[in-house]
Order: sequence, then structure tokens, then C-alpha cells
Amino acid sequence: MLHQAWQHCGRWCRWSSPFIHLLTLTVVTFGVVAPLICHRLLHSYFYLRCWHLNPMSQEFLEQNQQEGQAALHYFEKLQIPNTSEPSGSDAFQPLLLVTIITVQRRNDFHYVLQVASHFHRLLRKCGARCQSHHILLCNVESDPSSHQDVRLLSSFFPMVSRDKSGENPDPRVNQFEKEKQDYIFCLEQSLLVYNPEYVLVVEDDAVPEEDIFSVLQHLLLARFSKPYLRDALYFKLYHPERLQRYFNPEPMRILEWLGLGMFLGPVLNCMYSWATGRPSLSWPIVLFFALYSMALSELVGRHYMLELRRLAPPLYSIVPVTECCTPAMLFSAPSARRTLGYLKGLHCRQGFAKDIALYSLLRTKGENAYVVEPNLVQHVGMYSSLRLNDNPKLL
Repeated sequence: MLHQAWQHCGRWCRWSSPFIHLLTLTVVTFGVVAPLICHRLLHSYFYLRCWHLNPMSQEFLEQNQQEGQAALHYFEKLQIPNTSEPSGSDAFQPLLLVTIITVQRRNDFHYVLQVASHFHRLLRKCGARCQSHHILLCNVESDPSSHQDVRLLSSFFPMVSRDKSGENPDPRVNQFEKEKQDYIFCLEQSLLVYNPEYVLVVEDDAVPEEDIFSVLQHLLLARFSKPYLRDALYFKLYHPERLQRYFNPEPMRILEWLGLGMFLGPVLNCMYSWATGRPSLSWPIVLFFALYSMALSELVGRHYMLELRRLAPPLYSIVPVTECCTPAMLFSAPSARRTLGYLKGLHCRQGFAKDIALYSLLRTKGENAYVVEPNLVQHVGMYSSLRLNDNPKLL
């Protein structure tokens, strides 16, 4: 009996045994290679926070400050006729209006200049394909004239302002309710001034990705023709990277994760069989590689897997939306009007900010909303207009 046990162990423990191969692969991958490669990846489980978070946060702030100065110089060198007075009498209805909501923040980062300069440059680069796109600035600073960056931008873009400087503050309006009211004002003005088919409402610290207009063109003209998307309340173009993981209570993510394992399991099994000269398929080995690929993709970070979709606009995915964050929100004109009606009936407060209010409408009003992945904007604002923080961190 003991002799048989030793024989059985010997078969499993030989160097040619699949068990040894796969055990070695697991130990080397998760114990050596992945930690060495991924220890600086911010959104990976292998990220060494205690080593890298402080220096990376400081480096990001310094780089962002330099980009703010570059955006300032960009507009100082531009020579464009003054278009500060918006007019609703355009010869044609815009397909897309990009509305940038802005409030005075720290002057040294010039957040709104960064956002506006990127959109301006990308619109120029897009050329004739984007001739039906417009940009509108929405200044919601309580005293609009005090917003220095907007004073510069008013020479280049149409602008609307929500002037509350002469009014007594309403004690019922907390900072979260004010943010919601500002959002309502900008969305209303976007529809009133331009009457576009779609409104992209962008906060002043959401810098667009290079491919934003090519992806939006594909979405607006091809994907959104489907009835279930055409009637959506809104589309989010940004979701925080830290919340994009597979291991999440969202069913669509779990299905995507399982699908990844079902695809890579047989593929990696075939590669292993070819390398070792074994029969083509072994279901235990397929199962191992499915679990191996699922674990590796989660630990390295789903965010980095999503970046592969940037290869072409049709690869971008549209999935049911989740809570949190409104740096970039796309509305069709009918859905914008529905949203305005809904938001006017809600009161925001701490714990129920406008992003959660918007998400709550999906349940209470029976609406649908979606998020586009990967993100089409970068959220660069580490200094919030709502929450004071003198020492911000990337995480």
C-alpha cells in the first residue's frame, strides 16, 4: 500500500508532470513576475502603496501644474475672434454640444484651461467630421467675474454664467444642492442656447482622451441607433479606475470575467499542449488555465485590460451604469429634458450628491443608463471644489 502511494506521488512529482509544470507557473507568475512588473501600477493589487503612493502623488501634482501652465500659454498664443455671446440662431442644429461646467479653483493648476485646450485642439484635429460640434462654457462661480481663467476663455468660446453675487444665500442650499442646481442651470442653458441633438456635460477637471471624438462619432452615428440605447437617460464617459475591478457585485462584470476565463482557458491549454507535446485538450488543465487567467487579470487590474479596447472605436463596450461620479455625462436632448424634470424634484445633501441622485432615478423612474468603457476622459482634479484637502493622494 505504501509502495503504491510512493509510486502515485512519484508520477505527480516528476519534472515532466503537468502538476509540477502548473504549480511552478503559478508560483513564478504570482510570486515573482507579476509583483516585479506591476508593483508601480496604481490600480493593481500588486501596487506597493507604502513605497510609491506619496512620490507618485507628488509627481502627478507637479506634472499637472506644468500642464496647467502649458494650457495657459496655449490660449495666450491663440488669436481667435471674440465669441463670448452665445447665439441660438445657428444655421443648423449641432449634433453635439460640449458644455464645460466650471467654478473657481486653485489658480496654479488652471484645470478649466487644461480641459478647454484639449477639447479645442482635438476639435481642430478632427476637422470636417466634427464641424457639427460646439463648445460652451458654463461659469457657475457665485461671482462670475472673479473666475480668472474664464475671463481668458471668454475670448475664445461662447459662455453662460449663473450670477448669484447680488443674492442673499439660501440657508437650505448646501454645497451639494448648489452643485445640483448648477448642473441643472448648465444643462438647461445648453438646450436653450443651441438645441443640440446631444449634450456632453463635462466638469472642469475632466481632460478628454485623444480618441474621444472618433469614439463619440461611432457611438452617436452607429451604436446609439439601437432602441435600448437611444432611450437611455444618460451615458457616463468616466468611472473611477479603482472601481473597475472584476471582483464586484455587478453581474455584467462577473459575466465578463467568466467569459475571459472560458476564452483563455482553452487557448492557453493549446499553447501548453504544443509546448509540451501533449494531447490537445485536457479539461482539468483547461479549468486550471481559466482560473489562472481570471486571477491574473483581476490582480493585475481590469483597468489595464480595458485599455486594449482603445485599438478601435467598435471595441469600446457599453454596459449598465453604476453609482459614483459625473465628470463626463452624455445626454440626448429628450433624455436631458427628462433629467432636468427629475433633478428639480430632488434635494441633494451629504451622502446624496448629484451622482447618487442621478443613479437613484434609474430605480424610482424605471430608466436605464450606461457607461462607456474604457474611460473617455481623465479625471485630473485632485483638489475638489466640494471637499477641502491640503494633501491629496492618487488613491
